[in-house]
Amino acid sequence: MLEELGKRAKAASRLLAKLGQNEKNNILLKSADALVAHADEIIAANDKDMEYAKSKGMSDALLDRLKLTPERLEGIAEGVREVVALEDPIGEVLSMKKRPNGLVIGQKRVPIGVIGFIYESRPNVTIDGFALTFKTGNAIILRGGSDCINSNIALVKVIKEVLRNEGVTEDAINLIENTDREIARQFMKLDKYVDLLIPRGGAGLIRTVVENATVPVIETGTGNCHIFVDATADMEKAIPIIKNAKLQRLGVCNACESLVIHKDIADKAIPMIVDMLSENECEIRGDEIATSISSYIKPATDEDYGTEYLAKIISAKVVDSIDEAIDHINNYSTGHSEAIITENYENAQRFLDEIDSACVYVNASTRFTDGFMFGFGAELGISTQKLHARGPMGLLALTSTKFIIYGNGQIRE
Repeated sequence: MLEELGKRAKAASRLLAKLGQNEKNNILLKSADALVAHADEIIAANDKDMEYAKSKGMSDALLDRLKLTPERLEGIAEGVREVVALEDPIGEVLSMKKRPNGLVIGQKRVPIGVIGFIYESRPNVTIDGFALTFKTGNAIILRGGSDCINSNIALVKVIKEVLRNEGVTEDAINLIENTDREIARQFMKLDKYVDLLIPRGGAGLIRTVVENATVPVIETGTGNCHIFVDATADMEKAIPIIKNAKLQRLGVCNACESLVIHKDIADKAIPMIVDMLSENECEIRGDEIATSISSYIKPATDEDYGTEYLAKIISAKVVDSIDEAIDHINNYSTGHSEAIITENYENAQRFLDEIDSACVYVNASTRFTDGFMFGFGAELGISTQKLHARGPMGLLALTSTKFIIYGNGQIRE
């Protein structure tokens, strides 16, 4: 089954690479409209997934990630329209130079080919994945989790119907409906047909893909995101930023999971932070200094400082200097998103320069690490590795380049 799926996707990728921007945009716009038009049947399928997830005891944060509503479907459709509005990168000539021997050598942006996408219970990324890969002339093979299988089947069915009606290969998008883990492992080794594999989900999923895949992998990391409250922090800025970063949505990878607080502001900052987080029933686990300032704070372990909670829990560490803050964050960070709250320009610049993460903020919430917020329309994940893609993966991350060479009879001597 996988071999046949791979063959069809590879053949489809060659056809998709020839589509023009107007053709691709037309199909994406019709796909967005179709998602809204078929909202009832998509939500009915999603209701089955929600019932199953609740019976398994899934947390409220993860249930929130799984749930589809008419408003969320409209938001997903709007994300597709945002992708349509973006410039198509395919065909862009990045350089063109004439060599002394008369050869003219250029570099041109092209599709990667077949993208494999393994992800967990977030059905919205099914459509994000299709929109971005289709716009860049790639075919996509999806392997979602069992928690969202009914939602994914319904979503892919709608897209395939649009492709069929427009006379474009339905194999631009394919879903592996068998959710058995062994099938997923076989998919990771389909390097004869799949050009790039992107995992999106928890640490366990990503580790499994990285350790088992023979297909090249772009690693999307978990989000142990930090906020450093510097000695010069304006607490009128800091409190709303921390509240937004931690509590706006618990089950997302760009939520703040760890606080780092300069000792010179700790006596002032910690009670204010505790007041806000305790009102929202958020547990704080801190070091000895933090617990001595507030009895609400529970003692933390080293494990706490490296944990992506995805829950109403946050760690807190008091440090002596910005040097210690940077060292602590680089030690425990997953390389996702970190922020500093400061009124000191030099410290802001040091933080930007020395923090080794994909996205680094000054006086803003980490919740902005998102393809839509960055103007990409959507994203295929947040890359935390350092190859050609890092941070929110939009259109450019799904392209490669090839050299194009014009000659006039030259031979090498």
